[in-house]
Amino acid sequence: MSTSLERAQLWLSDSYDAETRNAVQGLIDNNPTELDDSFYRDLEFGTGGMRGIMGVGTNRLNKYTLGAATQGLSNYLNEQFPNKEKSVAIAFDVRHNSDTFAKMVADVLTANGIKVYLFESFRPTPELSFTVRHLGCDAGIVLTASHNPPVYNGYKVYWNDGAQIVPPHDKAIITEVESVKVDEINFEGNDELITIIGKEIDEAFINAAVENGSFTKEGKEDVKVVFTSIHGTAVAITPKAFEQAGFTQVHQVAEQAIPSGDFPTVKSPNPEEPEALTMAVALANEIDADIVIGTDPDADRVGVAARNNEGNMVLLNGNQMNTVLSYYLLEKWQEAGKLTGKEFIGSTIVTSDIFYDIASKFGVDCKVGLTGFKWIADMIRTFGGQEKFIGGGEESFGFMVGDFIRDKDSVTTALLVSEIAAVEKAKGSTLYNKLVDIYIALGKAYQEDLISIVKPGKEGAELIANMMVDFRANPPKELAGSPVVRVKDFQSSIEKDLVSGEEKSIDIPKSNVLIFYTEDGSKVACRPSGTEPKIKYYFSVNGPLASKEEYKSVQDILLAKIDQLKVDFSK
Repeated sequence: MSTSLERAQLWLSDSYDAETRNAVQGLIDNNPTELDDSFYRDLEFGTGGMRGIMGVGTNRLNKYTLGAATQGLSNYLNEQFPNKEKSVAIAFDVRHNSDTFAKMVADVLTANGIKVYLFESFRPTPELSFTVRHLGCDAGIVLTASHNPPVYNGYKVYWNDGAQIVPPHDKAIITEVESVKVDEINFEGNDELITIIGKEIDEAFINAAVENGSFTKEGKEDVKVVFTSIHGTAVAITPKAFEQAGFTQVHQVAEQAIPSGDFPTVKSPNPEEPEALTMAVALANEIDADIVIGTDPDADRVGVAARNNEGNMVLLNGNQMNTVLSYYLLEKWQEAGKLTGKEFIGSTIVTSDIFYDIASKFGVDCKVGLTGFKWIADMIRTFGGQEKFIGGGEESFGFMVGDFIRDKDSVTTALLVSEIAAVEKAKGSTLYNKLVDIYIALGKAYQEDLISIVKPGKEGAELIANMMVDFRANPPKELAGSPVVRVKDFQSSIEKDLVSGEEKSIDIPKSNVLIFYTEDGSKVACRPSGTEPKIKYYFSVNGPLASKEEYKSVQDILLAKIDQLKVDFSK
């Protein structure tokens, strides 16, 4: 295996431009640590595609790593569709270099004879998913690093159904990419094959979002919403969608409505983090708003805060948000007489098991896949014509309403969650109380949390790998005082009952994930991130709940159990 230095020296050849050669030489001469991290491996496609720090090197996002990815994709498209005109839609976010990277990617595609539909300016990722199917494209690409820090960028590839790539296409494309030599990347684009798109697609997407995310006009003029795009792409679309859906009291956080790849008002532009919504909550308290909605830079994730029974704004976690959304959708389908037993909601292996309870209550199926919306989209593809997809999501603040797109969608989700808040307000209740009502209807309350342990660089990747090896060799015997009774290992595809010793196979694609279940119903999932240098621990606990009066005390017990689990997994 070649060393990082040897791999870097290959980038000093005339195949690379002078700016790149100078930057690489600078690393060789002055920064061996950065050199090693920039060249010790190639960027890989994870659950969110290819994502990394911008800069020179095989382990960085740059003209050549993106060029090789696009040349490999072009080769694959030309192999898969040899006798037709091929087209690819391209969108990009507000990050530094995203627009430049998007044009460069378009040039490689057109240089290979592939037509490109390129957005005129930044757009939400869900709009790209919608556009692929709307225009009948063979693939789609979005340049984004989601909620990562400003030094990152990324590259997501979508197939012709508007979903991110899954087997066999992902591995086949990676094989093509890995075989591309730098001299084989064709950067000489043909602008005649590029069509700039914008307003007409926006209108079609907004129409579809309103149609799928609206069931009633009740209370929409009375509910007061604070919305923030956290400097991201949602500002281009979501305010217009709110207006078209009939919401008249939507207040934007003005400072965060300014698009910026620096995300200057937050530590992290991630609505999963309460800090990211600090300004929005402050505005909500100032104007006495009912809910707060915030989206990440590429507008696929959405965070929601609602007033609790003490009148304080609290951030719902992703499982809680999706609980309310899924339950409401199923209620509306039931009211319309559309539930036949051949419908399903979608979830993921690290998400709360409450969605099994919700599906059972309404007589529908709950299908569970690996982390990432591409697997929920794969369910829609696999069961199309047999079962109807209603909605679904994962704990990382993502949800998808219906199948008019095939990725998490903050735009439609924002409309739907605002409608639920409006309906509840019209009844003299709140979105928060809707969640508690659902727990009571199910007979038990759930509580979830997540911790991430960051281990950057080459050394960090090795540490994370060793942590997973140790979990498999020495699994915990008890968690928060309750015996571990069941283990699911998605790498070996084996589920083991530790009481009976019975083993059974797991019919889900292999992944480096472990899930431990305890005697008292707690669940802990351990998973290295596919897009960031961290290992994640997902906690879910539950306890019986019969009335609203009990909820606070039950929640306190569950939160204490979560705290103990955090201690167990922070050692």
